[in-house]
Formats: sequence, C-alpha cells, structure tokens
Amino acid sequence: MRSDSRLYDFVYRAQLTEEALDRAGRQSRASFAYDQQKVRDLLGIDVLDIEYVAAAEKMSFVYTTVAAFENSVRELIKRTLLEAVGEDWWEKCVSNATRTAAENRMKEEQKIRWHVQRGDDPIKFTMLPNLANIIAQNFDHFEAYLHNAEWVKSIFETVERSRNVIMHSGTLSDRDMARLGSLIRDWNSQVSI
Repeated sequence: MRSDSRLYDFVYRAQLTEEALDRAGRQSRASFAYDQQKVRDLLGIDVLDIEYVAAAEKMSFVYTTVAAFENSVRELIKRTLLEAVGEDWWEKCVSNATRTAAENRMKEEQKIRWHVQRGDDPIKFTMLPNLANIIAQNFDHFEAYLHNAEWVKSIFETVERSRNVIMHSGTLSDRDMARLGSLIRDWNSQVSI
C-alpha cells in the first residue's frame, strides 16, 4: 500500500471516528470546565504560602501542557498500532522491558484500592522515554506522519526534562517554557494531518 493511500485511510478513519463520537453524545470541551474556587477550597490552598502557590499556579499551565501532550502521544500510539497490528499490539509491538515496567506499576497501583488509579490500560503506565521507544521500534507504522524517530526522541527528551522539573516542585524559566511551547507546537503541526 502506498504511503499516500495509508495516510488518506488514516485521516478518513479518524474523521469517521470523530463523527461517531459526536453522534454517540460526546461532550464538548467546554463541558469539562470546573469550578476553580471549589477545587481551591477542597485542597486548602488558602492555608499555604502565597509565594509557593503563585509559583505552582504558574507551573500548572506547564503541567497541563505536558499531561495533555503525554496522553495524546499515548492515544496516538495506541490508535496507530491497534489499526496497524490489531488487538494484540501491546504484546507484539512493545519491548518486554517496557511492558514489564508498565505492568508492574499498574499492579502496584491496584494494591492501593483506596486511591484512584491511572486507568486499566498499561499504556497509561508507560513513561515518556518508553513512549518514544515504542514509536522508534515500530516506526514503519508512524512514518506517514512523523518526521523521523530521532526527531521524536529529541522532543520527548526535552519535554521530559521540563516535566521532571515541575513534577518535583521546581519552576521553569520563561525560556524553558517558550522552548517547550515551541516543541509542542512543532509536534502538533507534524501529527495533525
């Protein structure tokens, strides 16, 4: 099958999926809005140091960006490999080391029943560097819309560096945030066909 034909098929199926989700009653993005004051009250933000809160609130935009990026990558991988390989894509396309690490994290979370888990799909437990490895190891299924595997890896490495700073209560500089934004826009331009 020619690359153009595969690309067309992929875009057409995505469009049909979007239409089916809308017909099934998918909620709009606006319906996911939440009451910020309610969340602030639930968390007790008002009892914390205002300077730490201000810095964390600034980084909350970075967190939102990184979390949305990671989850969109997971969905891209899952959708692409499910379509290309089939239901057993996880076993066929993911290295044993990555599968084992994700499945072990999943099992550990299942032991803590009093707290919500990330989900019931091992891809949700797969770390960002391993997501890049899954794409690289199966690049023939992604080459229709990704530049090359090294480009993917370089983006993921920079995103992960920013992610690690904010996940450990650090604060990114404006320059780091601009770099992250540029990479996210580049990625989105490349994968949004």
